[in-house]
Amino acid sequence: MSRFKIFFLLLLLSNNNFAQELNARVTIGTTRVSTNINKNTFVTLQTAIINFLNNRKWSTDVFAPNEKIDCNFIFNLTETGEPNVYNATLSVQAARPVFNSSYVSPLMNFQDENVGFKYIEFQQLDFNENRVSGTEPLASNLTAILAYYAYMILGFDYDSFSLKGGEPFFQKAQNIVNNAPDGRTISGWKAFDGIRNRYWLVENMLNTRYGVMHDVYYNYYRSGMDGLYDDPAKARVEFLNVLSQMSTFNTENPNTMINQFFFQGKSTEWIKVFSKATPPEKTQAKELLSKLDLTNSSKYNEELK
Repeated sequence: MSRFKIFFLLLLLSNNNFAQELNARVTIGTTRVSTNINKNTFVTLQTAIINFLNNRKWSTDVFAPNEKIDCNFIFNLTETGEPNVYNATLSVQAARPVFNSSYVSPLMNFQDENVGFKYIEFQQLDFNENRVSGTEPLASNLTAILAYYAYMILGFDYDSFSLKGGEPFFQKAQNIVNNAPDGRTISGWKAFDGIRNRYWLVENMLNTRYGVMHDVYYNYYRSGMDGLYDDPAKARVEFLNVLSQMSTFNTENPNTMINQFFFQGKSTEWIKVFSKATPPEKTQAKELLSKLDLTNSSKYNEELK
């Protein structure tokens, strides 16, 4: 599978310094952690996570430096009362560039409420795909979660450039789910842990009943976003086709996690896309968006008059 993208080809051929896939920025929030805990621990944790995400090779493909995927991992920690053990919410954000533009389009914007792990200052973050759970579940849970989201980011990125291009990475993420650490304070990996968690996100992307979601991602980014420069009118038709696909999908599969996930972080982008549309297009987009993205329905009704 090639990751050479047409509009980056000349840059790629002229650059022999190839790099890992991710350009991850990591933030560790500690406002909910006691002042009695040595804050240097969180500095080393941040460095360890950055190195884990950015220095590890997550695929067999060749990435040029300009092809690295921009992403953010934002942790907000809470102490548990047990030494070196923390609960956290983790926001994972990723974006991909739009053809012939300096704009980057949101690819992933998800908040994981079920992050529990153990970390001791200067601890090495190790991960083995063949032994995901490791010898100490709470310590292994952190690297399992990081690796899971690294593969999910790659999966959505590849899906946005080629139809079903991300499937190998979704399969790797599912392998982590299937072999994830298990313990009393570990959650998010099981179907019964909730209706919107790590289990369901990758399940939805690999469920053959939901195969249209791969078309949605490809059509939204490759035919829609990348087409805006050359032919905005045609691109808007593609965006409306995506909304129609999502409407049919949502009717046939109500309350699936992937429907909500797809729209997270995109409301401003949708409004910009249709800001210069014809009145009939605006009306159609407003009706579909208000139904599909209920959280932002009032925003669509106000902005797409």
